[in-house]
Amino acid sequence: MPTDPRPESTLALLRDGYRFVTDRCERLGSDVFQTRLLLRRTVCLRGRAGAELFYDEALFQRAGAAPRRTQRALFGSGGVQGLDGTVHRDRKAMLMSVLTPDAVRRLGQLFADEWRARIPTWERAGRVVLYDEVGQLLTRAVCAWAGVPLADRDVARRTRDLHRMIEAPAALGPRHWRGRWARLRSEHWLAGIVDRERVGLLPAPEGSALRVVAERRDARDELLPRRIAVDALLNILRPTVAVDRFVVFAALALHEHPRWRERVRAGSAETEQFVQEVRRFYPFFPVAAARVRRSFDWRGHHFPRGRRVLLDLYGTNHHPELWPEPGRFRPERFADWPGDPYALVPQGGGDHWTGHRCAGEWLTIELMKQAVTLLTSAMRYDVPTQDLTLSLRRIPALPASRFVLDGVRRTA
Repeated sequence: MPTDPRPESTLALLRDGYRFVTDRCERLGSDVFQTRLLLRRTVCLRGRAGAELFYDEALFQRAGAAPRRTQRALFGSGGVQGLDGTVHRDRKAMLMSVLTPDAVRRLGQLFADEWRARIPTWERAGRVVLYDEVGQLLTRAVCAWAGVPLADRDVARRTRDLHRMIEAPAALGPRHWRGRWARLRSEHWLAGIVDRERVGLLPAPEGSALRVVAERRDARDELLPRRIAVDALLNILRPTVAVDRFVVFAALALHEHPRWRERVRAGSAETEQFVQEVRRFYPFFPVAAARVRRSFDWRGHHFPRGRRVLLDLYGTNHHPELWPEPGRFRPERFADWPGDPYALVPQGGGDHWTGHRCAGEWLTIELMKQAVTLLTSAMRYDVPTQDLTLSLRRIPALPASRFVLDGVRRTA
């Protein structure tokens, strides 16, 4: 197996960001190589074949794969992302029962309603930072949808804590610890809500995320431990708010490719193509982690038991064998796309129901489609001169200005 010549590459990963795996694959002439990260030997993969291998549950497990700093700040100790086998399938089934097609549409409508109600405030404000605004709209919408009570005065700080958790895994120093403290505050907040629901002081709507999670029972017919219920609830709220980055990327794409404004205005099939290309083209989560369950050989490469393996999500979405001219923004490439679960992997690959592909992917697409329709049909705005630089060295990525709007006015 090709090997990165550096004795330790953690600092290089922090420096190179989303390009870390791809740059080395190109340098070594291979879509698989071995390196050392956080003092552990690690195999890195990219491409369709690598993704299909990575999501083979017989060969890989998730328990113990993610670094502790990622688990503690982002997923939590009981998060579905770090589970395997029967427990994982049961927890995934719980999430999928909440994310039915009707429920996804309902949250999309709540988000759109929040957005439309906010436009008059943007009209009076003059300049608006889209990232800051959309994060709060998503926080309001997902809490209302999930049955989680949220006072108006708390929206900004809950959004800020969720943002800090998203920022923390790849951050060093104060930014990382702010994320850790934000998770503790969020866990304390949701623990009280779960307790109140369980004793009948906060009756949540039938089918809501709060009710499903709080009243879920395990194989022994016992309620899930409060810590597990809180992790599950937080792993619904946090990823939903993280969609604000995709919304900002969509606004950036509309600005940089203005011919697509008219094409998506009517909410046609081209809106879906546009949204999928935004998800492919722009950087979201950089890699996914797993551990080798049992030793095996693949294409002449040996994978020893226990070895950590990283799948390059961003690099797979930009692999030239999968996506011709990967550096060009071309939504029309999705006009006849067959839906390959191992080629487009911004939120993981494989099967939604039994594997580790993100349970909220359909929700992400619905929220993005709502946002694109609103940006092109419900309002007009100017994009003032600003720093729209998108650094691939910063994880998670975001335009430097967080996308500023000026002169917002309603059109519908």
